[in-house]
Amino acid sequence: MKSREYRMSARADAAELTGERIVDAMQARLAGTPYERIRLEDIASDAGVTVQTVIRRFGGKPGLMTTTVERELGRITAAREAAAHSSPSETIRALVEHYERYGSLILKTYSEAPLVPGLPEIAARGREYHLDWCRRTFADHVDPSGDDSTRRRRLAQVVAICDATTWRILRFDGGLDTGQTERALVELLAPLLRSDSRHTRP
Repeated sequence: MKSREYRMSARADAAELTGERIVDAMQARLAGTPYERIRLEDIASDAGVTVQTVIRRFGGKPGLMTTTVERELGRITAAREAAAHSSPSETIRALVEHYERYGSLILKTYSEAPLVPGLPEIAARGREYHLDWCRRTFADHVDPSGDDSTRRRRLAQVVAICDATTWRILRFDGGLDTGQTERALVELLAPLLRSDSRHTRP
């Protein structure tokens, strides 16, 4: 009985590892290839499995895409929570590091979401999380002077400053390195924050 249970457990573990390899292969392809040009044959080859295995496991390319994005959204959420620090400058430093790893994938997911059934809903969840994270993380640092309307406007500005698109504009359109990007974001935030939270790096 124990031997049978062991074999079943071993098969389950092997199947899980195979699934992870396939998702890893999809993520690697997504990094530099438009979704519509990704072929299951290439994914299967990269993962060392057959196309039939990919289809049996994920139902096709849309299912594989949504599974990949779901997994990465979980990782992004964990990384984003770890990026919340006691001071805005430390949070921005961690946020820039986070975007260096995930920023391009986040933006690509948003742009390609309409192409994949089920992906717009996942992208919307990711967006809702970003909004909530920005509000939670900076709520205690935003300048409290002014009425509720002013506070809502300032928090909306915080969301815009912390967006992956803002990072991309500074980092690539503006040609800034990571340190300059970090400083630029801190400088954009400073007018919105309490005086005791306005710390920029030298």
